[in-house]
Amino acid sequence: MSYVPNDGIIVESDGPVRIVKLNRPESRNAIQQDIKDALLVVWDNIADDLDVRAVVLTGEGKAFSAGGDIKNFPNVAADPDYRRRHRLRNARRIIDAMTTFPLPLVVAVNGPAVGLGCSLAAMGDVVYAAESAFFADPHVSIGLVAGDGGAALWPLMMSLVRAKEYIFTGDRITAEEAHRIGLVNHVVPDEELLDRALAMAHRLAAQPRQAIQETKKAMNLHIQRAAFGVLDVAMTAESETFLSDDNQRIVREFIDRSEQRGTR
Repeated sequence: MSYVPNDGIIVESDGPVRIVKLNRPESRNAIQQDIKDALLVVWDNIADDLDVRAVVLTGEGKAFSAGGDIKNFPNVAADPDYRRRHRLRNARRIIDAMTTFPLPLVVAVNGPAVGLGCSLAAMGDVVYAAESAFFADPHVSIGLVAGDGGAALWPLMMSLVRAKEYIFTGDRITAEEAHRIGLVNHVVPDEELLDRALAMAHRLAAQPRQAIQETKKAMNLHIQRAAFGVLDVAMTAESETFLSDDNQRIVREFIDRSEQRGTR
């Protein structure tokens, strides 16, 4: 069964478990349009398959996800219609789809999880992190409001003052620190990550279907009630900061550095 419209995401089967892999390792699984298009439909399509009982989400290659594609930010800033439809509305739709996804979702963070990538990881029901993984939300550091997840989700998982410090500074959170503050459930050796996540997914898949799904639905109401009002405000504000002098300067500097490295 095909769950996605392109190869930005690949889906593998392991009995009643599906392994969803972000599949742009050459860009560290940055959330480009093809991955975004796949993320918009994969959750409903998997939920419609009655043979599936649980899902593992991970990244192909050495990164989980680098988050937004910074090289595309000038296009986002230049076109308000594109910014509204393709950047912010779709990001909100992805978060909505994941928080209402009925099946148990185990996340295996195999490397850096940054920005929107970090938000994807935070929406798992059980989160495993490789020892080499780290987390960061650098929105503020590149001149943007932290609109697509961190400002809404992190205060539900750690203290508000901790969430503010990490989001205001953009500092990296190591896997061990993420475990200590409640952002992940388990930290495991890199080579054991997928096996451990799959073992948990199969354990959850064996639980009574209706009981686990309805319990998840009830518990995710905490996320929906606490976060969705915040998301509306934060994502509108993020849209405006794409036009800020700070964001445009930082993005230009990033692209210039990337181009200079490419010519060496």
